[in-house]
Amino acid sequence: MNPSPLSPKPMSPESTSAWRRLRTHREHLSDVSIAELFAADPDRGPAMTVEHDGIVLDYSKNLLTARTVELLAEFAAERDLDSGLTALFAGDRINTSENRPALHTALRAPADDEIIVDGSDVVPAVHDVLARMGEFATRVRDGAWRGATGDAIRTVVNIGIGGSDLGPAMAYQALRHAAELDVRFVANVDGHDLAGVLRSLDPATTLFIVSSKTFTTTETLLNAHSARTWLQSALGDDAVSRHFVAVSTNTRAVTEFGITADNMFEFWDWVGGRYSIHSAIGLSLMLAIGPGRFREFLAGAHSMDRHFRTAPVLQNIPILLALLGIWYRNFWGAQTHAVLPYDQRLSRLPAYLQQLEMESNGKSVTRDGHRCAIPTAPVIWGEPGTNGQHAFFQLLHQGSVLVPCDFIGVLRPGHDLAGHHDVLMANLFAQTEALAFGRPQPDNGPAPAHRRFPGNRPSSTILLPSLTPYTLGQLIALYEHKVFTQGWLWGINSFDQWGVELGKVLAARITTEFGPDAGHAHDSSTNALIARYRKARSETAGQA
Repeated sequence: MNPSPLSPKPMSPESTSAWRRLRTHREHLSDVSIAELFAADPDRGPAMTVEHDGIVLDYSKNLLTARTVELLAEFAAERDLDSGLTALFAGDRINTSENRPALHTALRAPADDEIIVDGSDVVPAVHDVLARMGEFATRVRDGAWRGATGDAIRTVVNIGIGGSDLGPAMAYQALRHAAELDVRFVANVDGHDLAGVLRSLDPATTLFIVSSKTFTTTETLLNAHSARTWLQSALGDDAVSRHFVAVSTNTRAVTEFGITADNMFEFWDWVGGRYSIHSAIGLSLMLAIGPGRFREFLAGAHSMDRHFRTAPVLQNIPILLALLGIWYRNFWGAQTHAVLPYDQRLSRLPAYLQQLEMESNGKSVTRDGHRCAIPTAPVIWGEPGTNGQHAFFQLLHQGSVLVPCDFIGVLRPGHDLAGHHDVLMANLFAQTEALAFGRPQPDNGPAPAHRRFPGNRPSSTILLPSLTPYTLGQLIALYEHKVFTQGWLWGINSFDQWGVELGKVLAARITTEFGPDAGHAHDSSTNALIARYRKARSETAGQA
């Protein structure tokens, strides 16, 4: 058995000597600007640029010095980050509240690796499922898998929510240029989501993937049952087994739904939903881009895993991003963090990272059950450039709040439209420069205050050589490891999400209270809102 590790250190983060030195150091930087830091060191840009396997991080336009980074690295050492990495990759039970490993790295491990959990090597099981996924995807893509009427599948509908939706939907959008099947995504329990997708589909050529680890998720199961009713009304009850497959661990519930056990693709309780895109949860992506490209996707993530595990702290891209986040969250009081991909294909990345970061590290209790005395995860938000420039960059440049930013660019585009990529990348580089250096006065003389740009707004730039399955895998793993690093250093569990439970329990209770004779005993606000809905519901039923 892989035992659960203790907290990285018995003391809280702010009790470490490095934390105290960082606090003093932060005071010394209060009146120092990014412009002054560049003026003092003409080579600052290259000196604060790190590269791994084509991925580039330039963190020079941040409010820090080389000494800052050294102190942050000392803090990581005092919090015993090395032990955290060892525990993560070894399959130790670092998800302490659920007594589980967090082994998303095993999903992209090569077949000859060995990772022992409870006495068994999990790698062969991972590759068995991957092989079954590949065989199935090939049959669907080649037309060997036929629907109930004998027609080939043309559209795949992924039904899931949370990590069963955000990861596949983001990755499909990013790699849609390489897709050979049309994939749609349904997550919201709001019937408009499913109805909007079904409206344009042909039941005879549609395949549904129902993704739910337990096969009990309320939103997913309601959408799945409604989709099944839609299919059966067109093709009959016997069509379900030819048009539905499942990603789950609950064989009994899957077969009761009408999906054969042979068409259920397994994943494991040591894979958290928001870390599951490289598992069978990625089946819709594999169907779209093919098994070969999906393996490239896994290989890219594994490349970043190796980098995270072996690179020194000062050359380690995920750790550097994590330390920058701690620097701003805990020493500058930043409450939000913007992710700004300058590639339309990455338009769903901010939403994906919202779950990854905020569900993972939006905690106020430490792994050993004590109140966390320092702020943890910031609010993550963003939009693709250049759209965001015409929406909220006013606040970034001249607002009254500090918002650290990640700018993400792709050096080579996936289109051949002349001039577009030059303008896009020029905007990316210009925005990072403008945020850092500002413009106190225009060149033609004094200007009113509203025309001045104060600058000194921090940002990091991440560059990908191109957007491929490989580089997308790298990017996802980079942010996964950033999140783990921050959680470990803050002393919280990045792999549970108990905060979502209470709302689910109350929603299940309130659903039973919509009938005409049902009672309800909540606060006066909730009671009144329920009463209004009950009235509207009864009026709608009467009109029908």
